Amino acid sequence: MTEPADHRPPVISVERCERITETELMELCEATNAAIIEGGGFGWLEPQGQDILMRHFRGVLLVPERELFLAKLNGRVVGSAQLVRPPRNNEAQAIGAQLTHAYVAPYARGFGLARSLVRFVEDRAAALGHRVLNLDVRETQLAAIQIFEALGYTRWGTHPAYARVKGRTVQGHFFLRVIESPRRKGD
Repeated sequence: MTEPADHRPPVISVERCERITETELMELCEATNAAIIEGGGFGWLEPQGQDILMRHFRGVLLVPERELFLAKLNGRVVGSAQLVRPPRNNEAQAIGAQLTHAYVAPYARGFGLARSLVRFVEDRAAALGHRVLNLDVRETQLAAIQIFEALGYTRWGTHPAYARVKGRTVQGHFFLRVIESPRRKGD
């Protein structure tokens, strides 16, 4: 007799990462390389060795103006994003922060994790007193562009020579979203 299929819905979560376990770090490296292979969300064009990615993420955790957020599916790290705040000496631009390196591994897409990840970062930025969240995306990252536009981001500009991908110069789009205050559950 065969066991009945497990029909429990997947559990998705997003958390701010202040410390990372070795298991989480390995899962994050795997998710990062999967996203790179799929074509985006991180800036690297070719998969990186695990040691390079581990050093990168450990370094992110050491930078005072950066925060790392982890997207998890059933408790496993499958994506991340970073919030970059202006340095303390840049009071004039403290109104804004940058959302960068946001991605979910291809094998974990379709569960709403990307939206949850972006909203979580927005709430954190608002809680820190930022009122604008900025980001930029290569023109080839159509799914990401659709998600950001659906979440209320405004495309305010296009850079005609933003990046070089597979021997071709591609455009990049710049987005912003005004964030007044952290959302309450259900908003």
